[in-house]
Amino acid sequence: MADEFEIDTDDLQRRMDGAMASLKTEFASLRTGRASASILEPVMVDAYGSMTPINQVGTVNVPEPRMVTINVWDKGLVNKVEKAIRESGLGINPQTNGTIIMLPIPELNEERRRELTKVAAQYAESTRVAIRNVRRDGMDQVKKAKAAGMSEDDVKFWEGEVDDLTKKNIALVDKALEHKQAEIMQV
Repeated sequence: MADEFEIDTDDLQRRMDGAMASLKTEFASLRTGRASASILEPVMVDAYGSMTPINQVGTVNVPEPRMVTINVWDKGLVNKVEKAIRESGLGINPQTNGTIIMLPIPELNEERRRELTKVAAQYAESTRVAIRNVRRDGMDQVKKAKAAGMSEDDVKFWEGEVDDLTKKNIALVDKALEHKQAEIMQV
């Protein structure tokens, strides 16, 4: 009887994993004072009539801990790439040398570090909300199965499974946030 009322926990886990992947991407875009090619991921360049990610108009390298370089393939796009970086809000001042754009990563001050930890906390909270929404969908599936004749024991079992899945994923979000905040505050 229980088999016909199975709740798809794999689908719920996949959706929660998607929320975690999104959080990791958002965390990667936060600048921590160390050079990382991922800080340029959200920056788009107006190239050839469409908005294009920087990594599709040049090679992004991290030659040293406080420097990111972009070797722009098309010389005509150098100024557009430089402009996109200036307007991105990253707080980085690009320096151009031919087709190579150098981005020296400045040391973060204490106030900026605190602001970034708050931004990281906001990203984590939006991920927790997404996970809770998936939990709500799982609980709705359990309610529908209960209305269709699922036994009380099975209802309790599946509610427990969905709750355990939710708690496990929220703990992962909390751990990722703690790690990112420690990384940001590290001088």
